[in-house]
Amino acid sequence: MTDPATIIRIAAKGDGVTADGRHVPMSAPGDRLMPDGGLEYGAHHAEPPCAHYPLCGGCQLQHLDDESYAAYVRDRVAGALTGQDVEAGEVLPAYVSPPHTRRRASLRAACFGKKIALGFSSGNSHRIVDMTMCEVLHPAPFALVAPLRALLAPMVGDRRAVHAKLTLADQGVDLLLEGVSADGLEDSERLSDFAAEHKLARLSIDDGYGPQARYEPEPVTVSFGGVPVAFPPYAFLQATTDGEMALVDAVRPALEGAGVWADLFSGLGTFALSLGEGRKVYAAEAARDLVLALKGSANRAQRQVAADHRDLFRRPLTPDELNRFDAILLDPPRAGAREQVAQLAQSQMPVVAYVSCNPGSFARDAKTLIESGYRLESVQPVGQFRWSTHVELAAIFRRT
Repeated sequence: MTDPATIIRIAAKGDGVTADGRHVPMSAPGDRLMPDGGLEYGAHHAEPPCAHYPLCGGCQLQHLDDESYAAYVRDRVAGALTGQDVEAGEVLPAYVSPPHTRRRASLRAACFGKKIALGFSSGNSHRIVDMTMCEVLHPAPFALVAPLRALLAPMVGDRRAVHAKLTLADQGVDLLLEGVSADGLEDSERLSDFAAEHKLARLSIDDGYGPQARYEPEPVTVSFGGVPVAFPPYAFLQATTDGEMALVDAVRPALEGAGVWADLFSGLGTFALSLGEGRKVYAAEAARDLVLALKGSANRAQRQVAADHRDLFRRPLTPDELNRFDAILLDPPRAGAREQVAQLAQSQMPVVAYVSCNPGSFARDAKTLIESGYRLESVQPVGQFRWSTHVELAAIFRRT
């Protein structure tokens, strides 16, 4: 019989749960809650590798060993499905990105007296943890953290936070600074010198009127399936390259034999370009700059991608439109794809691949599809945001 005070699982928000239902922060499976509120660590309680943990909000689960964290990622997905009474043919073991692979991050910077703090905010607060190390960021963007403090020191007003958004693109690190202005010649020269010294792909400023590139020696791109795509400053991109490939590989079986398929919520073409070679792909996306980037890149690469500027929340594809394709791929934002799934439920589409960054909204949409005659064949949980509670997945549905 399990001791009622033993931690048996990790809840969605990262707390450990005892056998008798108590939630215990910073606990791991196998830990034991003591009568005085302390913890007796078990075999799955790991020593956090980062000195900033747990104060830094970038990670919430560094105290779990690899086995327990992978189980948490899988359980998040399986639990969401159970909550909607959805049965999956197979929930696969989780894929988890290694340390030092995250290629994009939004950091906050603020001046407190003569000191600049730059890093992630603590959980549920505006406190900035001044970053001196990071176990999740790719070395290239992390290398800019210390130099950015010196760059921002004369540009940040007292206690006024700004954002430094970094993305590792094909040409190097793309840096977007939000909440600062650089109108004078001296500031402009400082920015250009900084970008050149640190070999940035681009440096942009957003002072409230949209990003303006101040340094860009050549057009910045990210590549999918070997096709470089023009990259708007801090546009959406999967967090890690390996996590992106895990998602691509997970949905690949759904598109086998599909001569014409649709990529809905296509973004810059992560799936349309990675999986569309030699086939016709219709790609729908609401963000105009992403549509234009995808269209231009597909044309240059002579890919058969028809990129369409379309808001699928307000104007989802109808059953008649959906039935023109051999397969459908969905990759919606966190809210899910309720409106488009309702149309899919009325269609004759034989196979649907669904990529999600929110197990809850995915499970809701999965229930709609299953109630209309689909079978959830497989689900691949993916933990790109290592040691965080943010979980992604890729699933395949087939009509029965």
